[in-house]
Amino acid sequence: MVRPCSKRQQEWERYGQFLSASTNLLPTLKNNKMKKYSFKFITVLLIVNLMGCGNSQQNSDKNSKIDTTSNQNLAKKDDTIKQKITPSLWVDKDAKAVVDYYLSIFKDGKMKEYRQYKNPPEAKEQGGQDSFETAVMEIGDIEFNILAAGPYFKFNESVSFVINCKDQAEVDYYWNALTANGGQESYCGWCKDKYGLSWQVVPVEYFNLINSDDPKVREKAMRNTLKQKKLILSELK
Repeated sequence: MVRPCSKRQQEWERYGQFLSASTNLLPTLKNNKMKKYSFKFITVLLIVNLMGCGNSQQNSDKNSKIDTTSNQNLAKKDDTIKQKITPSLWVDKDAKAVVDYYLSIFKDGKMKEYRQYKNPPEAKEQGGQDSFETAVMEIGDIEFNILAAGPYFKFNESVSFVINCKDQAEVDYYWNALTANGGQESYCGWCKDKYGLSWQVVPVEYFNLINSDDPKVREKAMRNTLKQKKLILSELK
């Protein structure tokens, strides 16, 4: 039996067939804007499949080295997928530079994978780039997928990541790091990094204040939160 995603040729044959079937539908669309978004949708599906394929190949390679007669090693095989849900971030270009940026802020992080792919002719004919990149990084014990595949999608505040900080010093560090070099301050502990990704930088003690049994404590914390950009604990108590 051939292992899934074991050969690049098999990958591109499958994706080429998919793109050919999909792009054949595009001429039937009357609106050019519809064609544009249809191509984007196809590209997203292709890249997501490739990243899953890459992870499958990586896990398959690891698993092929496992002695299946050992219960202990079999247990390790089940642990190759670390988390059920993985955030995936779409950026314009240079997946390595994106990972390097976040690892310069989150010091305990690491890059776990980096791959480059050539777009098939069918994708390029519909306006796609010649190639795209993927990467996997781990920060705060969470894996993030990075897709560097062109200027098609942008971040907005409807999705953000919360950084639970142990004290004010840690709040200051992450706030300053994320808003530097093109980042942007917002209100109530929210900010954006230079790629436009939204973060909430929050001291863990803040939750005790806004959920206090004392209504005066809660009201002061909430009232002063609305006046602040970066959260300052001493002004919330």
